[in-house]
Amino acid sequence: MKKTKLPVEAEIVFGSPEPRVSVAISRDVKAGRLKRIAPKLYTSNLKDAPSSIIQRNLYVILGHYFPGAVVSHRSALEGGPARGNTLFLTYKYTKKVALPGVTVGLLKGKGAVEGDMPFMGKLFMASRARALLENIAPARARTGVAKGWSRKEIEDYLDEIDRVHGDAELNRLRDQARKLARTLKLTAEFKALDAMIGAILGTRADKKLTSAKARARARGIPYDAHRLEIFTTLYGALQREVLPLRPEPPLTAQGLQHLAFFEAYFSNYIEGTEFVVEEAADIVFRNKPIPQRPADAHDIQGTYRLVSNSQEMGRVPSSAENLIELLKSRHAILLAGRPDKGPGRFKETVNRAGETVFVAPDLVAGTLHKGFELYRALEDPLAKAMFMMFLIAEVHPFTDGNGRIARIMLNAELVHGHRCRIIIPTVYREDYLLALRALTRQGNTVPYIRMLSRAQEFTSRVEFNDYEAALTTLRQANAFLDPSEGKLVMPKEGGVA
Repeated sequence: MKKTKLPVEAEIVFGSPEPRVSVAISRDVKAGRLKRIAPKLYTSNLKDAPSSIIQRNLYVILGHYFPGAVVSHRSALEGGPARGNTLFLTYKYTKKVALPGVTVGLLKGKGAVEGDMPFMGKLFMASRARALLENIAPARARTGVAKGWSRKEIEDYLDEIDRVHGDAELNRLRDQARKLARTLKLTAEFKALDAMIGAILGTRADKKLTSAKARARARGIPYDAHRLEIFTTLYGALQREVLPLRPEPPLTAQGLQHLAFFEAYFSNYIEGTEFVVEEAADIVFRNKPIPQRPADAHDIQGTYRLVSNSQEMGRVPSSAENLIELLKSRHAILLAGRPDKGPGRFKETVNRAGETVFVAPDLVAGTLHKGFELYRALEDPLAKAMFMMFLIAEVHPFTDGNGRIARIMLNAELVHGHRCRIIIPTVYREDYLLALRALTRQGNTVPYIRMLSRAQEFTSRVEFNDYEAALTTLRQANAFLDPSEGKLVMPKEGGVA
């Protein structure tokens, strides 16, 4: 009798009721060409761990074991195995199946219905509407992972859908779920889902919502939860930090003008409005027009107009609403020369810097509200200043001018607290941006706090009452150099670098 040969190149081989195949498998197992890794499941891979082999062939294996099963409940929303490597399938019966590296929770229920999609050959993936109904169903796990999400997780998920895709998508999901509820016999679950969606959309009372994000959206002030985590991290670091006390220097009226000029000059240079310092002085002190660059000249003048006004710079927000008013009024002055940038108006489209995507337009107000709650809990003026600047820089509420307005808000806190202002010279630009990036992407607060503290120390050592002396000190400190051309040199006490 001719021997049956198995496809040795296949990593997994399924057991078969066909005698010839069964004999061939037994022969190859005895010869060491195959090994058994699960019931009626063999592999030709004799090196890798069974859990690794099953993991990369998981859906092919499950399709063979349970053809027609639907990836459902939390597994459908999570796109695969949940915590503890548990995958839930709706099938003909209820059973827990343990395979190396994964537990399969079979749940008796209806097979594929309208909206479910074919998945990896012999399986189906539950539609989002079906998965939401299944996740709302009561789910208690005495051991292991529950088949459904918590109410808060579902509300957070619905809030995220609304944030990204808008109200229309939630309404579409609700309509789809309404049709499926009868077929799946989940009418009670649909009522709960309907109430959640209605509350988030603001068409019903939000008293039953448990998610802070969803409640905020229902009240019309949704916020960026990821950013709030970063703000909370910074708040904790600033609350623990013992920051240096550098009082505001005794400046004459002219000294204040000089300080404000250099603050405005460097703040604009960082953002790409590049003038030779003498040109900028002509614009600010002598109102000299620059016909080729009128908008850039307006940028420097607008910044100077704000930071040279002691009364304006002494104002700090007393409430979240006041913070928003303050931001808009200052931005209107800052970008008065650029009407195309929407001076005084929050952005209407998402903005980004490199790989960093800032807060979505509809989350700006709510995120500022949440950030203000942390800001007002800080006491030290420098801590409040550091927090305020990062809050504005990270939310990026405007189409343009966000960096400048963030630094204006930083120094307003310091002026109000009678502390030395902070100037970010051109040569320090990379240190400044890298510190912001480390906090944004890794939640690392140390470089940010250290960077601003050093910049304040630098500013405190420049004698601004004498314009020429200040200019000399700044030049000796490499302040006007590009970061690729040198490093910041800390002036000695008295203004000599």
